[in-house]
Amino acid sequence: MPGGDASWRLNSVIDDIANRALRYTKRLDRHEIADSAALDDLDTQIEALIDRPELLALGRQSNKLRFGTLYAQVPDAAPGEEAWRAPLLAGLIAAEVEFRGPLRLSPIQNSLLAAQYETLAGELTRCGMPAYAVRAWSAAVELYRRNKNVGAEDRCGLALARARRATFARGWRRGLSAVSDLLCGYGYRPFWLLGWVVVQIVICTALGLLWAGDKSWTDVVYLGVLTFLNPLDPTNAVGMAPQARILFATEAWLGAVSMSVFFALLVRRWFRL
Repeated sequence: MPGGDASWRLNSVIDDIANRALRYTKRLDRHEIADSAALDDLDTQIEALIDRPELLALGRQSNKLRFGTLYAQVPDAAPGEEAWRAPLLAGLIAAEVEFRGPLRLSPIQNSLLAAQYETLAGELTRCGMPAYAVRAWSAAVELYRRNKNVGAEDRCGLALARARRATFARGWRRGLSAVSDLLCGYGYRPFWLLGWVVVQIVICTALGLLWAGDKSWTDVVYLGVLTFLNPLDPTNAVGMAPQARILFATEAWLGAVSMSVFFALLVRRWFRL
């Protein structure tokens, strides 16, 4: 009987989560919730569930998650169908209840729930729900950090930054965010910056060859490579077109900034500052 009672309590909570997610989804579909208040409304639903006394009565199971039946329905979301977001939001609500609920998670449950958040975030991103994906990626980062899984934490951190960019309106803020991703993966991929260093050197050297003047091509290539790492005397550009001095001065500044950022990101990544 105790086992049957626990099963009844669990099913009661699962039904409550599914029903709340369905009602919430229908309100979204009818535009009864403003976009700016949608996540706050979702938090209200989650807090109401966390306060349910049945959660404490479910007991602790260290080797599995409690709401597996809801998580299993997450990949079935098909945009365009009626209330199609309900399985996604039910999964997210369930994960938040497990994450923020009164029962402390074991390390195994932390890992399982982090993986579930990753799945949720991926599906939310696929279905064009970046603000909800940000919530899921943030939780995954926190859980992986608790378990000291550095690789997974960085992977989710990068995905989190990209999801945040998707929530920005089109404009300079979103553009700068995209540039940060392109250059170094928001700091999670510092070695990408070395590829851009090569691109900068090639472009500056190519422009130098166009303005070579009396200089031999070998001298220009030498200047193009060396100036990036060490600013040279202006006399080194004697015999070249006047704009060559501006070119090599600009290249020196690009080199100083690029290498400083690269080493800062590398130190941060290696020592987890």
